[in-house]
Amino acid sequence: MTPLFGIDLGGTKIEGVVIESTTTPEVLCRKRIPTEADQGYGHIIDQIDSLVQSLSKEVEISPKKIGIGTPGAIDPASGTLKNSNTVCLNGQPLRDDIQEKLGVPVIIENDANCFALAETRFGCVKHQVTDANVIFGVIMGTGVGGGIVVNNTILKGKHGIGGEWGHNFLYESGGPCYCGKTGCVETVISGTALEKYYRNLTGQNNTLKKIAQLARKEDQPEAKDTIDRLTHYFGKAIANVINILDPDAIILGGGVGNVPELYTEGVKYARKYVFNPELNTPFLKPELGDSAGVFGAAIL
Repeated sequence: MTPLFGIDLGGTKIEGVVIESTTTPEVLCRKRIPTEADQGYGHIIDQIDSLVQSLSKEVEISPKKIGIGTPGAIDPASGTLKNSNTVCLNGQPLRDDIQEKLGVPVIIENDANCFALAETRFGCVKHQVTDANVIFGVIMGTGVGGGIVVNNTILKGKHGIGGEWGHNFLYESGGPCYCGKTGCVETVISGTALEKYYRNLTGQNNTLKKIAQLARKEDQPEAKDTIDRLTHYFGKAIANVINILDPDAIILGGGVGNVPELYTEGVKYARKYVFNPELNTPFLKPELGDSAGVFGAAIL
């Protein structure tokens, strides 16, 4: 089989990998370089080109096509990127420009889609769920995103926004979202939003990881309130997804996904709000760590 090339385009780093095939994630080569987004759109294209050339030299094989995962999505109507938090990419014909630069076909998908695909094909879903046909992959970190995999294939949707539960309405108190709406899921249960909520209660800056640790102590009501906010509104938000998709499994990725209470209290609240007498959907911890996105890109 021909080795597969994947690129994970992030705001601060660009990671590239060459894996053996779609049936095994054996890594032949893996490299990271800085994105340097402050130097502009053209520089990012050059950085991707440099990384691909370096990977090709290392494995002594040139790619026949390349999969790329990135925040945001290619708009099916215009062919330009949208909804990326690396804002210099928005409105740009990213796929066409990379194809022209590299001289090979390029497939671009949202990074949450790549995460969900990799964990389905290589990770927790493969190892823990039998006959899984519909998978919802959650990314909860500085933002909130999601990806849908149906029969091992990404479900993008007509507008390329399949799985974007982070911009469903949840609660006004989340305030304005960068997308232009108010009270999105992302404004309530992202790591950024929860750290801001805790800071408003206490005047103190703490990471969500630290807040979760404090919440387990008896004399930390503000920390407990913050984690209660996470689990309650996570349950409420994910119940809407379950009502629509009824997935065979849900994967919780991103930094917020490491909060253990999501798997107990969060699922309890989901059970309360879901349209069914019981909730049997497994909530899975990802197995591939920060490899998931770049492996998913290679599978593309």
